[in-house]
Amino acid sequence: MSTVAKSYNKKADPVVAYCSERTVVQSPLQVELQKETLTNAPMSMMLGAPEVLSFGQNFLRSFGGKRVLDVGTFTGASALAWAQAVPDDGEVYTFDIDHTNYKKYGVPIISKCEKTFKKINAVEGSALEELDKLIADGQSGTFDFAFIDADKVNYSNYYDRSVTLLRKGGVIFVDNSLWGGSVCDPARRTDESTVAIHETNDKIYQDDRTYSALLNLGDGTHVAFKK
Repeated sequence: MSTVAKSYNKKADPVVAYCSERTVVQSPLQVELQKETLTNAPMSMMLGAPEVLSFGQNFLRSFGGKRVLDVGTFTGASALAWAQAVPDDGEVYTFDIDHTNYKKYGVPIISKCEKTFKKINAVEGSALEELDKLIADGQSGTFDFAFIDADKVNYSNYYDRSVTLLRKGGVIFVDNSLWGGSVCDPARRTDESTVAIHETNDKIYQDDRTYSALLNLGDGTHVAFKK
């Protein structure tokens, strides 16, 4: 039985809970959006783990990151986290095939802070196509940070685009990299998503474009640093 769990899950391992209690720092808007999402949004457990978001904010603030790729919006919790971590002239591109949940649950809360809300550029449609547009527009090497938390079958593709778009020293977080522990057991690598995550983990580990570390943080966070 896996003990991998996001800290807001009532079944979270005691060690996970202990670490998270001494990691997570949330603004009032983040607290409100997390509560609204877990209470009312469909498939609420897709919400990013707050310990992962806090860790990502720490990275952004530590190196003064300004430009962020947020692949997978849902209700906007990750976009909000990055928007609060970047400076006033920072910008967050958040991608999702459908922004219904973001508009319904995220926008009413995040827009309470105009300074934060204006940093978020919500891009609705195929994230792969939109990332390719940024590359075609000559924006390769101009982003500081990328967070990947969308459809798992495209994780490898999102990772490749992110590496291209990030500057040297930029950081990528790939969320759900342990997938409830299923990637650890070859016998459980039977569905398309689990296989895709496992293959992406191997790809990142072997990638000579980045330095990386796979962490047991949230539902698994694979961190890659562009060389």
